[in-house]
Amino acid sequence: MARICILGTGAWGTALATAFVRQGHDVRMWGRNAETCAEISETHRNHAYLGEACLPDGLSASTDMAGALENAQIVLFVAPAQSTSDVAGLAAPQLPGDALLIACAKGIDRRSGQTQSEVIDACLPDHVVGVLSGPSFAADVVRGLPTALTLALPDQARAQSLAQTLSGDAIRLYASDDIVGVQIGGALKNVMAIAVGICRGGGMGASAEAALITRGYAELVRLGVAMGARAETLMGLSGLGDLVLTCSSELSRNFSYGIAVGSGHDVTGLKLAEGVHTVSIANEIAARHGISCPVMQTADLVLSGRMSAEEARTALMSRPIKAEHPEIGQ
Repeated sequence: MARICILGTGAWGTALATAFVRQGHDVRMWGRNAETCAEISETHRNHAYLGEACLPDGLSASTDMAGALENAQIVLFVAPAQSTSDVAGLAAPQLPGDALLIACAKGIDRRSGQTQSEVIDACLPDHVVGVLSGPSFAADVVRGLPTALTLALPDQARAQSLAQTLSGDAIRLYASDDIVGVQIGGALKNVMAIAVGICRGGGMGASAEAALITRGYAELVRLGVAMGARAETLMGLSGLGDLVLTCSSELSRNFSYGIAVGSGHDVTGLKLAEGVHTVSIANEIAARHGISCPVMQTADLVLSGRMSAEEARTALMSRPIKAEHPEIGQ
């Protein structure tokens, strides 16, 4: 049994807490919203994020961060990616000195261009920082449906040991030491899902969507490798696996956001889509590395209002005709 603190009471934080409580771990949650914390603790629901899904009786949440962190062995940062720095700063004075920290949000910090583990490490440099990511919907995890994720730590052996500790019947963790790759796959697939959603919203058809997913994945790999990821990591759960899931179901907030944009609907009030915040900084990073990312660039143009969804669909599906793999034969 591990003593786990989960920072964040949104859909994914609540889902992970639910899975780990069911596996017998001692779990406490922290959140900013007192009403949400009370609902989780007293009625075992989180209506705002998970509807009528039943949460374990033993799960509790509090706005008292010191209490939630007390004696924690593992701390999961599951607040939205753009608030990770703020949460880490709040945690710093009361964090147990030997706690292992795990970044769970999927996104690149748009102010610094740092990955989530880098953001946490900058605030809390005396701790080991890992990453948990992969193809997963919170609704599936809460229902106890099978889910496989990647757990990355700087040390492969420690990652393997922790994966064994945290895995259960429904949630299976696979170990890695490629912290960069696991994060880049999770962050960039959100951007690609918005682009594919824009195509779905315009009724372009499954064939066009498949083409766009494939070209988007090629961009994801090019940029990821330039940032230090291993290509084989991006072929796994936290890269290709997460991309396929996110681009295939309207349970994905990023895909749904793209559909709304592509359909010309008002996106005001839609739930957080992390890709909206990642797309601009991802394109800046790509430019610094000299990486061509037309799918990401087009998504950015649409989301910033510099291109219409219809113009974007035309641009994406009328790229210059050339070799699919230009390096072959050169």
